[in-house]
Amino acid sequence: MFRMDGRVAFVAGAASGIGLASARGLAAAGAYTICADINGEGAESAASGIRSEGGGAESLALDVTDAEAVAAAFQVFEERQFRIRAVLTTPAVNIRKRLLDYSDAEVEKVFRLNLVGGFHVLQAAGRHMAKHGGGSIILCSSIRAATVEPGQSIYATTKAGLIQMARGLAVELGPAGVRVNCIAPGVVETPLTAPIKNQPEWYGAYSERNALGRWASAEEMAGPVVFLASDASSYVTGTVLFVDGGWTAIDGRFRPPV
Repeated sequence: MFRMDGRVAFVAGAASGIGLASARGLAAAGAYTICADINGEGAESAASGIRSEGGGAESLALDVTDAEAVAAAFQVFEERQFRIRAVLTTPAVNIRKRLLDYSDAEVEKVFRLNLVGGFHVLQAAGRHMAKHGGGSIILCSSIRAATVEPGQSIYATTKAGLIQMARGLAVELGPAGVRVNCIAPGVVETPLTAPIKNQPEWYGAYSERNALGRWASAEEMAGPVVFLASDASSYVTGTVLFVDGGWTAIDGRFRPPV
């Protein structure tokens, strides 16, 4: 039920991090995977890596903040008679700064990529899947949609917004067989979090904060993505899968002596 043989998957943000790991995971499950990223060379590297392991993949240079480009990409899929059965979008940026210090330009930058970019993919994929009998769309939210720390307010706002967009579209397109869900990763070692890893005290504090006592690798996000993309989750829609090592299950940072 987790197999994706004969299906086409589309991953935005496939050049690195969770997007790359998920593209590889979907390909390993049998999907022909379209690796899209604003970094065209990185997208091709991801696709080439999949092909070298015997999978089927191609690359696409794509800026998700460009609505016309996203719509055009899905139009090309239509012309090629592709039926996209699974879509994942991961691109995001985070400017760590207290809310009172944010400029309009910085708010626009974070909102534009995280929220508006996600909307563009959600809309294009939703139209495509509704026309072709269904599919699964997955947005990459975050634990920050539920728990916030200083310097994360604007990023957290976008990640919470993605959840509500996913729920809204899940309700609207459920009758068309389109499922829409979010994954909410915890602390994952990716290029986005590299600055934290370079600060041992900060990195260690985050490790101790979750139930498993460690960071996740990007590859550990691939399994949940394949689950939501495949028939294994055929009755799952409009929900959030927290992949956070128990971060949101723990009440505070103190472990009482019990």
